[in-house]
Amino acid sequence: MQRDPAAFEQFLGSLRSYVRERLVPNEARVADADEVPADLVADMAAQGLFGYSIPEAYGGAGMTTEELVLAAMELSQCSVAFRARVGTNTGIGSEALVADGTEEQKRRYLPRLASGELTGAFALTEPEAGSDAASLRTSARREGDHYVLNGTKCFITNAPIAGLFTVMARTDPNDLSARGVTAFLVERGMPGLSTGPAYKKMGQAGSPVSEVHMNDCIVPAENVIGGREGQGFKTAMKVLNKQRIHLAALCIGPAIRMLKDAVAFVSTRKQFGQALSGFQLIQALIADSQTEIHAARALVLDTARKRDEGIDVTMEASICKYFASEMCGRVADRSVQMLGGYGYIADHGMERFYRDVRLFRLYEGTSQIHQLNIARRTLAKAGYGGEGAS
Repeated sequence: MQRDPAAFEQFLGSLRSYVRERLVPNEARVADADEVPADLVADMAAQGLFGYSIPEAYGGAGMTTEELVLAAMELSQCSVAFRARVGTNTGIGSEALVADGTEEQKRRYLPRLASGELTGAFALTEPEAGSDAASLRTSARREGDHYVLNGTKCFITNAPIAGLFTVMARTDPNDLSARGVTAFLVERGMPGLSTGPAYKKMGQAGSPVSEVHMNDCIVPAENVIGGREGQGFKTAMKVLNKQRIHLAALCIGPAIRMLKDAVAFVSTRKQFGQALSGFQLIQALIADSQTEIHAARALVLDTARKRDEGIDVTMEASICKYFASEMCGRVADRSVQMLGGYGYIADHGMERFYRDVRLFRLYEGTSQIHQLNIARRTLAKAGYGGEGAS
């Protein structure tokens, strides 16, 4: 749903220009420094990029799901590091608060997340609880007016620079199911919280990711999201269902950019006396990539609109994330192939995109977990039960 299609189209045009004129020229700078410099962060904050999905009442743009994915497709047509820098605030770093936070919690944190003053992070994954999120081991013990948290989270995007963590912890040690999990808002600076050094990664330079450690971490009881124990897993699923649609859109933008750059290359590069674009096998790579991009875009927009209408899109969200992330990987591979040897060296930037987008098939649920989710829900809908990941 678009609240004002004409105004939103104008906004998208402005965002498109900003990405092309301000962010794309700084891609190499970010990759070389392995960080998004402060001046660019301030610039993105001034553009309102941190508050897309945060309600207007708390300083954000209050975008609908359809508006969010359309904006994501534009923003992600540049280095992945830029959208990752703002992405936790527009997605998993704020969504638990938006979905289930108390009014006081929203007033306290959402305006700071929307402005970019505060960077959020979503701390669910653990060393032995990734795809099986319900088996997490981080514990939370109530002591008077606060909780004591102990555990380690891993692969947490923006953890080294985050000021607010949405942490899932088990408050009922006797209930090892999802019902024993509670969501907490943990501020950097609370006693017992620390983050590890940023990982050295295959790609996505400029997007810091690390572990989060809680050693007798003291968290006020008022920081339980929604004020109730045992609701954490339900909150996490609300976050992930929306974020999987969002992430699918964020896979489409890089695919559009890679195909655009590949087409420009093969249209000017000559072999055997003609442009590479004149060869039918090159045209097949272009056609397959363009077709898959359009299919992913249609799928994501359809799912976003259904979510805005209040329809349960749990399975469709999995389908979006699975298809779009795998599609993006295939487009990356074809694009490198079209550039030949130039696609393998860093000077052309395609090599960087090839490494950056590989992660899309792993986070927010691996492709294999989404296959299980899709199959299980399909079987259940058909009346044949179906066991597997949730």
